[in-house]
Amino acid sequence: MNTFTIKKSPAGSHGTGTVSAIFFSSLLWLSHPLFALADDSYRLNPGDRLEITVWEEEKLKQEIVVLPDGTISFPLVRQHVTAAGKTTDELVGTLRSLLGQFIADAEINVRLLSAEGNKIYVTGEVSHPGSFVMTSPTNIMQALSMAGGLTEFAKKNDILVLRREANGQTRSLPFEYGDVEDGENIESNILLQSGDTLVVP
Repeated sequence: MNTFTIKKSPAGSHGTGTVSAIFFSSLLWLSHPLFALADDSYRLNPGDRLEITVWEEEKLKQEIVVLPDGTISFPLVRQHVTAAGKTTDELVGTLRSLLGQFIADAEINVRLLSAEGNKIYVTGEVSHPGSFVMTSPTNIMQALSMAGGLTEFAKKNDILVLRREANGQTRSLPFEYGDVEDGENIESNILLQSGDTLVVP
């Protein structure tokens, strides 16, 4: 099994304050089991780094970063190929179809080198606001821990998750930290999705 670490992108200003000891103890039993993002289920995001190889075609071996518009470019393919939102297996199918006119029955492999585009954002009254790469499934409590926990000024029962839907609309999901801290409303401690912003007023 691959070993992953949580990495934090450079952040701006740092908040001040303390982290409740109860937070860390509750985090232990609230955490989902940690497991690596599997290539066959993870959907690609802009910023992800890929290695693409074609059997017996060494010159076509490429390390590629998914562009901000969600596409990649690849030799022989005369168009940008949509990668964002696809699994690596789905991207293999797309590339095999496009390369078919040049290489019959091409054996293509797409490997996810790093999920740099799988980011969430934590802002407001946390110790270390910023963007964070999720290299494993991450829930709200875990994301708050990654950001150093709440400051003493945080309105812990007014936390929001801002999520952009496929139709372009932004949905606001309320989260009451105090309830979960007390062992109530555990189901509200949802898994975050790429692009989610966690707002702590």
